[in-house]
Amino acid sequence: MHVILPPSNTLFRIHHIDLTQFRNYSSSSFDFTERIITICGSNGIGKTNLLDAIYYLSFTKSYFSKTDAISIEKGETGFRIAGVFTHNNTSKEVSVVLRESGKKELSVDHEPIGRFSDHIGSIPILFVAPDDIKLITGTSEERRNFLDTLISQWDHDYLINLIKYNKTMQERNRFLKSISSPSYDIELLDSFDEQLCRYGTFIVEKRISFTHEIFPMIENVFSFLSDQQENPQLTYIQSTKVDSYLEQLKNSREKDIILQRTSIGVHKDDIEIEMNELPFKQIASQGQKKSMLFAMKLAAFELLKKHKGFDPVLLLDDIFEKLDEYRLKKLLEWVCVQHNGQVFMTDTHPERMNKLIEDISLPFQSVKL
Repeated sequence: MHVILPPSNTLFRIHHIDLTQFRNYSSSSFDFTERIITICGSNGIGKTNLLDAIYYLSFTKSYFSKTDAISIEKGETGFRIAGVFTHNNTSKEVSVVLRESGKKELSVDHEPIGRFSDHIGSIPILFVAPDDIKLITGTSEERRNFLDTLISQWDHDYLINLIKYNKTMQERNRFLKSISSPSYDIELLDSFDEQLCRYGTFIVEKRISFTHEIFPMIENVFSFLSDQQENPQLTYIQSTKVDSYLEQLKNSREKDIILQRTSIGVHKDDIEIEMNELPFKQIASQGQKKSMLFAMKLAAFELLKKHKGFDPVLLLDDIFEKLDEYRLKKLLEWVCVQHNGQVFMTDTHPERMNKLIEDISLPFQSVKL
């Protein structure tokens, strides 16, 4: 890939991306020349796919799908994404390739990366999409993923413990499903429980420490965005206690054998959001729910910046249809004026987006699809 880079600096930027057989892109390239980039076009033309390609280069997977095959252009058998980034006066090229065999390959500066987990966090990114409202209204899994994805971008030990925990839990669940009589390998189950306890204790302690840091920030950003007097409260809910984790796992064995799955542990924890001592998702208005969503995302942005030492890339997909004018102006003030990270925003109406960006008097690049 041959790209002429602008003068380098200590900021983190993506300057170029190539897409081959990715979603609806047969072969396309994009240069990004400004800090603020607007991406405009009609529905279905590929705006979200372009943001997802940037996300792929950070996490080696799609933001929207657990299956890589869905990201292959129709009629083809694989895809390639490559991007050029700069940070601290150094440029690097990152590529993700999905082969016809289904094998996925990651390279940095043309050198293959064997363990994808080693790459996570090197390109800090925060994505905000319309369906993210599930973070407020959906299941506990959505909120755990929010915590895990965020912490993993700066704490490699956390990511490794999380990977080991999930693998052990899957093995324990397979073993539970195989039990067909009162006599079974107790020592094997003991081994699974001890591993779950070790990894799970590390994870929950990190999460609790992290939530003590982020929860006050979420409440502050919510107040900034909503201009309301309501004060939501967030609480981390544990399904196990650290000092009796192993004992609780053993006490749940009989139940787990019946259910054929592990019923307690950090994979069952949640973030409880309340307002006026009532469940937030039940009593909050649509505007308040959107304010809470962005408060959680922007607080996450702040923490990524704090732990990484620079502003992450922010991907905002189709937010202009979802927010009223007051919240939208507050959001743009926060992400574009108060911070110096690179921002990508999509919309179906270029005139509307360009007018909003022009109002904050900052240079921007408009990409039309």
